[in-house]
Amino acid sequence: MIDVTGFQWLNEPKSWSAAETLTVQTDPDTDFWRTTHYGFIRDTGHVFAREVSGDFRLRTSFAGAYTHQYDQAGAMLRIDAENWIKTGIELVDGHQQASVVVTRGLSDWSVTPIPDAERISIEIERSGDAVTVRYGLDEAEPTTMLRLAYYPPAVPTLAGVMCASPDGPGYSVTFDRLELTTG
Repeated sequence: MIDVTGFQWLNEPKSWSAAETLTVQTDPDTDFWRTTHYGFIRDTGHVFAREVSGDFRLRTSFAGAYTHQYDQAGAMLRIDAENWIKTGIELVDGHQQASVVVTRGLSDWSVTPIPDAERISIEIERSGDAVTVRYGLDEAEPTTMLRLAYYPPAVPTLAGVMCASPDGPGYSVTFDRLELTTG
């Protein structure tokens, strides 16, 4: 069962439910991106998060029915529209990629090819001025490091799960784990 106490939506999707799992049908034309390469700013993706300060660990596991270019799901940290990190799975050229976008005014994007997985686990750990992103495939715990990035220390941030459909009509994603621990 997912405990959603204290979590709230940024860009709430039209269709979602929370009980044993959090299931979301993404809306079309949703994404998070700032300028780099594409020249546009999008701040319309779905985020289900709560505010935390200081050090924390966020863990989530999810499975999506990704169908269109850039369909994505995972975890997100967000200070404001210009300072955030999103990570998870992104469908790129027909294949799942482990993806991280770090945005400090402008977005940068890195992807790592992975075998298509039924389910992925993501962990974001904030310690001081650093965020470490790890992932695991299928039933594996998130132990493979994907990215180490600067993140302003001690600034309140939203931390939670995200999903979006930049190019497609939307798809279904189910989060079966959402754990946020502080300290």
